[in-house]
Amino acid sequence: MNRAATEPNDGRTQARVDSWVWAVRLFKTRSAAAAACRGGHVRVNGVTAKPAQPVRPGDEIRIRNSGVERIVVVERVITKRVGAPIAAQCLIDRSPPPPPKEVLAALPQRDRGTGRPTKRERRETDRLLGRTDH
Repeated sequence: MNRAATEPNDGRTQARVDSWVWAVRLFKTRSAAAAACRGGHVRVNGVTAKPAQPVRPGDEIRIRNSGVERIVVVERVITKRVGAPIAAQCLIDRSPPPPPKEVLAALPQRDRGTGRPTKRERRETDRLLGRTDH
């Protein structure tokens, strides 16, 4: 039997963040995980992570993927991709629940082909979504 399937910890105390988030199925490919790290969409313990940053049990990882933020805590360190039930044992999901459909329907949507939003429209959108510093 495959050792990775029976023992997800595989004796490691740390792993690369891009490898770990791919192994626990938060990204479809490892290259997508590395690209998200390079793009600043992955944070480890509140600090933007590079792909090779090590993660250890107890680290909090925040991932922004497709406009949705996932917050997970490393329970076990793995580097090989495993089945979904085993991957679920390797993390603690502390993500907030998704917003209700009524809230999503109320978000502003741009018509297709209208071009890039103006600075004023971007400020209004940021204000609506609560992303302002003021």
